[in-house]
Amino acid sequence: MDRDFLFNFSTMDHYKETAATWNKLANLYEERFMDLTIYNESYDCVCKTLSKEQTAVLEVGCGPGMIAKYLLEKRPDLQLLGTDLAPNMIAVARKNVPEAQFEILDSKEICSLNQNFDAIISGFCIPYLNSEDTKRFISDAGKIINQNGLLYLSFMSGTEEQSGYQTGSSGDRVYFYYHPEENILRQLENSGFEVLKRFLIPFERANGMKEEHLVLIASKQ
Repeated sequence: MDRDFLFNFSTMDHYKETAATWNKLANLYEERFMDLTIYNESYDCVCKTLSKEQTAVLEVGCGPGMIAKYLLEKRPDLQLLGTDLAPNMIAVARKNVPEAQFEILDSKEICSLNQNFDAIISGFCIPYLNSEDTKRFISDAGKIINQNGLLYLSFMSGTEEQSGYQTGSSGDRVYFYYHPEENILRQLENSGFEVLKRFLIPFERANGMKEEHLVLIASKQ
């Protein structure tokens, strides 16, 4: 049997299980992360960098709406569309941020929106995409972001060999992909982006494990 077919089949299994887990744990995720403040400086950077005329924002992988809520509290003029693959996440986000618009959408299908945006926010979305789909996501983002618009990416920098299933306290698991920072930087450059700001954010898991999250904010040239 073709090796690429086996790889793609396995990847689809990863995606399917991960999506099911996030859908199941939407309320728990809301409880744990809705008031998380460690990223606020990076969100503030987005709000300050966008001009008054730049108001069309797409959030991909919006979860329960924590980023959307924060952005709209700082910039109520933003016209924000949040998307997520998990229906339960969308339902929770609509409850938490009624002033925004939310819809179910796979992150691999953002070009189907047939709309351009002044910013795309992707908070910990690409850790659930493999390297090829991440490359495609950045390329697609470049096609629908207006000139001088922003792309916000947060992820874990690491080798692809570190990728694998992570199991939470509930026993449910997700497949987590690490991405080498140099690969993301190259893909951003190839898609017409210039990195404006880089944040390294310390994070401690519920089990006490400490890690660093990487945030890149890039401008479409």
